[in-house]
Amino acid sequence: MSSSEWREVKVSEIGKIVTGKTPKTAISENYGGNIPFLTPSDDMNIKKVKSTARTLSEMGLNSVKNCLLPAKSICVSCIGSDLGKVVLTSEPTVTNQQINSIVPDEKFDPDFIYYGMTILGKHLNYLSKTSTAVPIINKTTFSNFSIIVPSIEEQKAIAHILSTLDDKIEVNNQINKTLENMAQAYFDDMFPNVAAGDTTIGEYITPKRGKNLLSKDAISGEVPVIAGGLSPATYHNVSNTQSPVITISASGANAGFVNLWTVPVWSSDSSFIDYEMTKDVYFWYVMLKKRQKEIYDSQTGSAQPHIYPKHITIMPTIKLNVDEINLYTKRVTPLFKKIANNLYEISKLQLIRDTLLPKLMSGEIRVPLDEECEAS
Repeated sequence: MSSSEWREVKVSEIGKIVTGKTPKTAISENYGGNIPFLTPSDDMNIKKVKSTARTLSEMGLNSVKNCLLPAKSICVSCIGSDLGKVVLTSEPTVTNQQINSIVPDEKFDPDFIYYGMTILGKHLNYLSKTSTAVPIINKTTFSNFSIIVPSIEEQKAIAHILSTLDDKIEVNNQINKTLENMAQAYFDDMFPNVAAGDTTIGEYITPKRGKNLLSKDAISGEVPVIAGGLSPATYHNVSNTQSPVITISASGANAGFVNLWTVPVWSSDSSFIDYEMTKDVYFWYVMLKKRQKEIYDSQTGSAQPHIYPKHITIMPTIKLNVDEINLYTKRVTPLFKKIANNLYEISKLQLIRDTLLPKLMSGEIRVPLDEECEAS
């Protein structure tokens, strides 16, 4: 098959286009069921939706019943800084109105369409960063975007190559989750009822405020810039922390999100605790991650939620013994080193995938099909 047999198709030709809808939030009975409710504030930096911050009840679903997406639907965030992020549903899911989704017809492979939309999504996200207004893409505009596709057989072959890499990335992520759960179990055993004391975290450590760095001012490099989101806002050429380092997002819908980085980062719209401040970074990470909901609940500001170091320092804790903290650090450091090694492997796999992606999805690199291999 020659590259000339690839064809351009509009998104509207791929399948049914669904714009999500939010059930009335004033009716609490609409929420808390088993139906995932995806919004741009959920993690859309992975291929498949694993969980959502909110779920819908059957009552909530009935109020937006035309918006229920089957598994293997392609969801694209169409607003703001999250514009262009793409995920696949892994089970029947509802999204809010800030997401447009594709339910592909049988002549299109869902995984191939997912990868095609990620390329388009990156272009849209780049355009959003050059806009002074909040960028929004409505259903009509979304439906008129185009991607190029080969035959269904070649779609499946290309998707298999890219999915194999993503599957290995997912395995490593699951291993890391297990390792972190082990660290959490050790913590619970050594420091039970850690939030029930009459002292405060501030008596032991105070996070530092980061230094704001706008994306337009970042100098191209490999250092993650941590702001208010779940993932790096951009990348810079220098860091202002030492690894390992904890970051706590300062502003926005995800204000208070606690993350651990095994490489130096630039802390921008975030607070941080790094290795220069304490050798017990892993202890403080598990302590804060265990209390993630408590931190979220401490957000201040109605229009723009915030979490600052003062919100962390006033959190209650039991009286802590330095020797026990050091012992815990010694016990879990091998676990976190394994996590770091897996993250390094993930970064390499992502690089391979991201290098192959545009070449495979444009037909620059061709994938031999079974019958072509037999003929040769």
